[in-house]
Amino acid sequence: MKNALVPILGFAAPSGTGKTTLLTQLIPQLKEKGIRVGLIKHSHHNFQIDKPGKDSFRLREAGATPVMLVSSHRRAIITEFPNPQEPVLNKQLSHFDQSCLDLILVEGFKRENFPKIELHRPSLEKPLRYIDDHSIIAIASDQKLSLERELVQMDLNNIPQITHFIMHTFLQNHD
Repeated sequence: MKNALVPILGFAAPSGTGKTTLLTQLIPQLKEKGIRVGLIKHSHHNFQIDKPGKDSFRLREAGATPVMLVSSHRRAIITEFPNPQEPVLNKQLSHFDQSCLDLILVEGFKRENFPKIELHRPSLEKPLRYIDDHSIIAIASDQKLSLERELVQMDLNNIPQITHFIMHTFLQNHD
């Protein structure tokens, strides 16, 4: 990715496979090892981060864009897109402060070309993406799979194993 200043790793899977659950377990493991982690999540929904009636909502509805909310704890920038279209990860990276990160994890953007771990649960009866997506570098599943090409396979429920893979594949100088 042109706009990635640090390693970037995605997690691709159908909805309901456990991407967010895995990431909420994986991020603390990486942080424990001193890795500064950022995350970009693709949403298929018209999500709302501010609430009707709040000042920020009213100001955005009045036409201000972007609107930045800032407190002593966090910052959020809300930008309305005049012509809504599917977001492109590389463009989003250019708006993402990477100066204090060691790794960017990405949930979604599964159709884009960057290193990804595919999550798979055979019980969901969804097709594997790795066959058509050569940017998938590993598969994490809750069962051992018979694959058509050589890929690293990991246990979807073994967070230390996935953490080890990320550390040794993307962050060798952080061991």
